[in-house]
Amino acid sequence: MESLSHTLLFSWLSNGENSRFQYQSKTLSKHHETLAPDCVSRLRCVYEDKVQEAELSAAIGRLELDLSLAIIERDSGLYCVELCADVPFSLTQLQVISSVSGVETFSISNTQAKLNEPGLLVMDMDSTAIEIECIDELAVMAGVGEAVAEVTERAMQGELDFEESLRARVAKLQGADASIIQTLCDKLPLMPGLIESVNELQKHGWRLVVASGGFTPFVGHLKQLLGLDAAFANELVVENGKLKGTVTGQVVDAQFKADTVLRCAKEWNIPDGQRLAIGDGANDIPMIEVADYGIAYHAKPKLEQAADVVISKLNLKVLPFLLLLS
Repeated sequence: MESLSHTLLFSWLSNGENSRFQYQSKTLSKHHETLAPDCVSRLRCVYEDKVQEAELSAAIGRLELDLSLAIIERDSGLYCVELCADVPFSLTQLQVISSVSGVETFSISNTQAKLNEPGLLVMDMDSTAIEIECIDELAVMAGVGEAVAEVTERAMQGELDFEESLRARVAKLQGADASIIQTLCDKLPLMPGLIESVNELQKHGWRLVVASGGFTPFVGHLKQLLGLDAAFANELVVENGKLKGTVTGQVVDAQFKADTVLRCAKEWNIPDGQRLAIGDGANDIPMIEVADYGIAYHAKPKLEQAADVVISKLNLKVLPFLLLLS
């Protein structure tokens, strides 16, 4: 009977005509996303399989709160239920929900960026938009993988100056055949959920930008593949078909990334509140902090501490669920 009750909760949310539902001695109400009640706390629970709804329903029952619930629908392929309460969720209550296997929870502000209004998303590339660190992969192909990977990890943890570490790593590529660049471009592994989220944001007229401490061939590949509005990265010097072991022009460092958010927002008249940034490493912190809403994606601890929200369980399909509909 308990299991049936859990199943009925989501059936009522999706299809039930009644606006109220008696559940675990509490009367729950439901709302449409665009007509959310004026609540103190707003929590979104995102998951990838409907089989998780029974466990999630049981967790909702254990909260012992009067709640208004809504099914949040996006095109990215995940599922989401929104919980609104007139009081703040306690730490224990948040732990009850977040402990449900495969469910990731996000606190949502009523002033959150709007999906269906003009916005800007600036993305890091390596380990955010794509699954790899390009410098590490190039180093493996050049036969200096271990030496470069160690420096990369220390840089992403914030233990080294980024520009200094970049030049040190690139120097180890000196003499490598430049053909390794195209070889890597041809098999560049996109982060799961990137295409779905990009498509949904673009459908609503958002501007999308990659700002990367990586290299121009790879951001150029992403720009063309995904129809991005702009892409910025470092330029490797190639002479006579070989990597020279240097970069040319202005280095795309942490400050450049932060400036990109402000510059692109001004260029495209993106209003305050609609400027987002997402990354994974310590060099993304200034970009995350200057954005109206900074997202840490499977990130290093220092970035998680600086971000407004952390995606740690699911993939980039989560992104549209972090935005409101007006």
